[in-house]
Amino acid sequence: MQTEAPSGKKGRQGARGGRPSAATVAGRLERLGLRRPEDFALHLPLRYEDETQIVAIAQARPGAVAQVSGTITRNEVLLRPRRQLSVTLTDDSGSMTLRWLNFYPNQRKQVEEGAQVRAIGEVRGNLFGKEIIHPRIVAAGRELPQALTPVYPTTEGLSQPVLRKAIAEALPRARLDDILPARLRESLDLMDLHEAVMFLHAPEPGAPLASLEFRTHPAWRRVMFDEMLAHQLSMAAARAARLSKRARPLPLRQEDDSLSRRLLARLPFALTQAQQRVVAEIAGDLGRTHPMHRLLQGDVGSGKTVVAALAAAQAIDAGAQVALMAPTELLAEQHFRKLADWLEPLGVPIAWLSGSQKTKARREALQAIAAGQAPLVVGTQALVQDHVDFDCLGLVIVDEQHRFGVGQRLALSRKGEDDAAAEVPHLLNMSATPIPRTLAMAHFADLDVSVIDELPPGRTPVRTKLVEEGRREEVIALVAQAVREGRQAYWVCPLVEESEALALQTAVDTHAALSAALPDLALGLVHGRLSAAEKAVVMDAFRAGEVDLLVATTVIEVGVDVPNASLMVIEHAERFGLAQLHQLRGRVGRGAAQSVCVLLYQGPLSAHARDRLKAMYETNDGFEIARRDLEQRGPGEFLGTRQSGMAMLRYGDTEQFPELAEQARDAARQLLREAPGVAHEHLERWMSGREDFLRT
Repeated sequence: MQTEAPSGKKGRQGARGGRPSAATVAGRLERLGLRRPEDFALHLPLRYEDETQIVAIAQARPGAVAQVSGTITRNEVLLRPRRQLSVTLTDDSGSMTLRWLNFYPNQRKQVEEGAQVRAIGEVRGNLFGKEIIHPRIVAAGRELPQALTPVYPTTEGLSQPVLRKAIAEALPRARLDDILPARLRESLDLMDLHEAVMFLHAPEPGAPLASLEFRTHPAWRRVMFDEMLAHQLSMAAARAARLSKRARPLPLRQEDDSLSRRLLARLPFALTQAQQRVVAEIAGDLGRTHPMHRLLQGDVGSGKTVVAALAAAQAIDAGAQVALMAPTELLAEQHFRKLADWLEPLGVPIAWLSGSQKTKARREALQAIAAGQAPLVVGTQALVQDHVDFDCLGLVIVDEQHRFGVGQRLALSRKGEDDAAAEVPHLLNMSATPIPRTLAMAHFADLDVSVIDELPPGRTPVRTKLVEEGRREEVIALVAQAVREGRQAYWVCPLVEESEALALQTAVDTHAALSAALPDLALGLVHGRLSAAEKAVVMDAFRAGEVDLLVATTVIEVGVDVPNASLMVIEHAERFGLAQLHQLRGRVGRGAAQSVCVLLYQGPLSAHARDRLKAMYETNDGFEIARRDLEQRGPGEFLGTRQSGMAMLRYGDTEQFPELAEQARDAARQLLREAPGVAHEHLERWMSGREDFLRT
């Protein structure tokens, strides 16, 4: 993961006074994806520090990065509250403290009493005056820089000075000639690329910092446009590559004795109009000779599983195998139960594959899969292991696809590739995290998107209550009342064991406390440390109504469907992400009774936590929740691309600059139509080495 290294903090070798070898530095640069000169040139700053001027200590503002200059008048090592180096820097206007929590002898020598130095860093204010933690120190007489100092995204052990030097050496060798047609640049009023990149690496003194920080400067606009354009071109290339491949057509059988018709007749409910629409869209794709690549998205409880079951029935009817992969054993098991209930009475054997399986059961499942005796296989990431062989895999279904690593999704999509027949399986991704329109346009241009935009009849909106920790007894009384009325409840905690870092109530302690407070209730406890068999026992008891209150960690976030559960209490709700809170809330509201979700929080709240809880209180709409979640987390985290180490857009923000995203999409179509050579060259510049990940 890319991070900004703290100013003045050294890597392991630096802490011992040595320097990392050239090979070590090269490896760390490689970790950032920096290989070609162009990679270095397009590795742009996160922010800038202004070292072109010196500020008087009295004028240095807390919260701002400043460069001060003066004489060291005190130098001592303090042992309390922890060992640290503390020195005093004095100029004509006053004094401030410089502190190092980690330091080595050379560093102390650099700030001996009487030394004339400049210190650069973020100024903090406290009861004892101003201070800078881990400042960067240079000799007072050194010439001031003539440009703002860039601060780059980096990785552990790679300091800013080393990275700056590597980028500065690569810039003259990078090919940054403007390859876009002049007419296109003029119509969009785009700055020259070489000029834009060079400016962003070294803005001159007096450059508007606000426009650089918020990326509204013409130089940033040009870079963001080029990156968005490359992404659109890559999506178009991925789509073209997919359309050039063959897939086994799996046409929908219309006869009354077809598996699809018999499954529909067996269902105890009628499909909503939205479900019927997406079932038809998927059925049409499966009948084609090129592989389907479709994203099925729908809010929590919208009925995606039955759509997946009908897609599987169509594929099985056509003689193909189907694999359904879910991110957790609990969710995979929920799918297995539902699909077994619907399909096994119709003569469809279903294989189960997970990491916790006993050796004999696993061996039998693998044999059945390889022999084609298991038309449908449900499991966790165990499905992507090398020794799992399919006889004729025709359809891959990935649920909660953003929770898998990119490599895992890619591995499963390759399972059914038949080199001899040059065929690849159809792919259906499912997500309960609706994707906002601009994000879908930028990141899913290669996917056909189906949306279930209505809930099944009978689903009542969940009422959300925000309750401060001090009113805990009222919440416990609410649980007792719900159980007296014949319903069940969840109580969700964020941790299993006590953590020194987070003073949170644990699931184990909460279970004990609630057992004492509610002695007449039957309580269950489930968390990630339990074995799959132990979880199954508790969950079966909860489904059967033998457990009134289930105390759990977030293992119940997805994959639990108990219609009689109408109350959800989320402990320390301020610690959860917005999407996770929405998923948890979706575990209730599945029956006819009015359901309630209580967000039990502990103040004081951070601004982000307040925004999350406010969003949960104000709306049940998954698309609105997703939009606000995207604002807070950014697209890499939101889509699960950050796990790959290759966030698809490093600089462009499609939500903040939707008009730029639309211009890039239109320009991509124009280049592919009128200048395919330019499109290829532009794609090489920006996306070299990343193309394979676009398949997922």
